[in-house]
Amino acid sequence: MRRRVLMVVEENQNPLGYEKISTLIRKMAIPAIVANVVNALYNIVDQIFIGQGVGYLGNAATNIAFPITTLCMAIGLLIGIGAASNFNLALGRKENKHAREVAGTAVVLLVTAGLMIMSVVLLFLQPLLNLFGATDQILRYASEYAGITAFGIPFFMISIGFNPLVRADGRATYSMMAIIVGALLNTVLDPLFIFGFNMGIAGAAWATVISQVVSALVLLAYIPRFRSVHFEWSDFRLSFEDVKVIASLGLTSFIFQISATIVQITSNNLLRTYGAQSVYGSDIPIAVGGVVSKIFVIFVAVVIGLNQGAQPILGFNYGAKKYSRVHETMNLLLKVTVILSTILWILFEAFPLQLIQMFGSGDALYYEFGVRYARAYLFFTFINGMTIIVTTFFPAIGKAKLGAVLSLTRQIFVLLPVMILLSTMFGVDGLIFSGPISDFISFTICMTVYIRQMRKIPKADELLV
Repeated sequence: MRRRVLMVVEENQNPLGYEKISTLIRKMAIPAIVANVVNALYNIVDQIFIGQGVGYLGNAATNIAFPITTLCMAIGLLIGIGAASNFNLALGRKENKHAREVAGTAVVLLVTAGLMIMSVVLLFLQPLLNLFGATDQILRYASEYAGITAFGIPFFMISIGFNPLVRADGRATYSMMAIIVGALLNTVLDPLFIFGFNMGIAGAAWATVISQVVSALVLLAYIPRFRSVHFEWSDFRLSFEDVKVIASLGLTSFIFQISATIVQITSNNLLRTYGAQSVYGSDIPIAVGGVVSKIFVIFVAVVIGLNQGAQPILGFNYGAKKYSRVHETMNLLLKVTVILSTILWILFEAFPLQLIQMFGSGDALYYEFGVRYARAYLFFTFINGMTIIVTTFFPAIGKAKLGAVLSLTRQIFVLLPVMILLSTMFGVDGLIFSGPISDFISFTICMTVYIRQMRKIPKADELLV
């Protein structure tokens, strides 16, 4: 009889609060990983087909334009992850009306921000690309590509930012399928437009825009299908209080992406400057930097997918004061991260040439620099995963400021000065080794802070009054 009562109670509760942690992570994380990897493939597929159809200058052009993408991801994740964290915390506290208002505010913010960024990019396209490190040879391709993809920015923002909310509702598979539909369409349209219609780099750009529109529409179609809440039209308005909470909880993801943007812009300019002083010239280092960063994006997509899958579990249980499940989730999450990171690290270190060749052909100098840069840049992949997980853990439990500080530490306080210092001292070679040195320093800092903070979280549950 008691067992039956317990089962009835559990059925009336959110599964995030009682279902087995390993089962939840598997159900939530696998779709999130697939969605993130597929989302990353938008730019990677573009780059592969552009490399095959245009050459490495086309790859360099997408690298120059990529800061626009990372900026959109930064703001999209700021809104999406911030809203999803607050959504789950509100559900954990049984504040369903507040959860609805948070999600509605997020939708309005995503649309508004997307339109604003699109307008700025179209108005100041060439100055922005020059700022991002474009050489004279690269600028023509970059202007054509970025000028077209700008029209897809509002839809890309919705794809990035609304996805975490769908996962927060427990529909990770739907969020995954929305992204897969767009990515598959992009994969089909890329060769059709580039080679079939002879549109070159413009074909890749239009393929991306069309695919982003489709993904966004599929995600927006989910709004009336939410299971945990039922929306009203009045929920879709800007609430200043909700904007503040969303911004605070999504700040870590924003800082991670915006810092990556700053680092990439700095890296492009340093590669242009010190590459010109080497046997490789400016264009080869910029092209290689773009290719290797796209390879690294696959790794980041996997790790962030794990984190996003675990985020609803962490947020709900922390809000419900089920602290034992928070500890259990993080322990399992870190173990899985280490295993996946090590597998990808072996792949990156064993087959750098083959990975670079996927993105198009080049001369001997191009491949020589590519292999050296890839092996060094990706050397600490096996520990980088833990750094990312720890950094993004704190916003999930409402400790946004700490997460933000750790994000800034990795990109701005460590990597940026190391890049500038080593490139000044050793030229292009200094840039090659700045990545792994920064990775190790950041890992040490993040794990020290994480261990200290976890000791402050009780291991026993508390009753929510």
